Amino acid sequence: MGTVIELKIAHPEGERLVAEVFEQLKRYEHRFSANDPTSELMAVNLAAGKHAVAVHPEIFHLVKLGLENSLAAGSRMNILIGPVVQTWRVGFSDARVPTDEEIKAKLQLTDATKVELDEASQTIFLLEEGMRIDLGCIAKGYIADLVMQQLKELGVTSALINLGGNVLTLGPAIHHEDGNWWIGIQNPKLLRGENVALLPIQEESIVTSGVYERVLEVDGKKYHHILDPNTGYPAETDVASLTIVSKQSVDCEIWTTRLFGKKAHEILFEVEQNPNIEAVLILDDDRIFYTSGLASKIQLLERKYSNG
Repeated sequence: MGTVIELKIAHPEGERLVAEVFEQLKRYEHRFSANDPTSELMAVNLAAGKHAVAVHPEIFHLVKLGLENSLAAGSRMNILIGPVVQTWRVGFSDARVPTDEEIKAKLQLTDATKVELDEASQTIFLLEEGMRIDLGCIAKGYIADLVMQQLKELGVTSALINLGGNVLTLGPAIHHEDGNWWIGIQNPKLLRGENVALLPIQEESIVTSGVYERVLEVDGKKYHHILDPNTGYPAETDVASLTIVSKQSVDCEIWTTRLFGKKAHEILFEVEQNPNIEAVLILDDDRIFYTSGLASKIQLLERKYSNG
């Protein structure tokens, strides 16, 4: 899945379950990958402008969910951003800065209204050749939720799965007296593991999006991987990282994507209106803001902070 995976399970047959989960993750990677030419999702992309493709119910559901959130008012998510992402390829060895003309041409292929979904036949049709779905902004959260649901069905009552920073927990952390899973929020300017805050969670997910994880540097200028769906260029923002807390990991990913690139005060206002999510923002100037629902929980490790 192109990332480090951590899995903790408290169960008498934990080792067997861990092995089963990793086999499950391999199946999901092949199903949802936008980079593997043999994946099930790529079959949809390769048929763009030609014909509809019948897909697994999980792909259909995730694409439908992604489209709904891509078309929502004010959303900065667009699962059709694939052609632009593949032009930049930030985070891969062949990453480069595309020309304005290239970006404008690829943006023409990102209209989320030009996707036909047929619920009865479970088919997806991209109406124009060259269109490309990229579920990278939500797939890891969706996969984490599926894995945790399987563990619940197998009788697991305490577990943690971390898909490259997408953290989802089940039940109490039996190795802590308070029963909490204490999750660190990364300092965007320091090495991995250097945290600015800790959050205690149970039966919740934490997902962070930041401009520091994947960066392309050309002629002294840095380009991060989070693209503005309107311009095709890296999003211009004073927010270095955005962390969302929610019950479902896919919801965390949805909202980090929908909101990242907006001004800090806009993000805080929007999250405060949504009773199902909380947020922590770290700005370029090192200030930390967080929503009111986290005020009694968050443990700050640095002094520069403020609550929303």
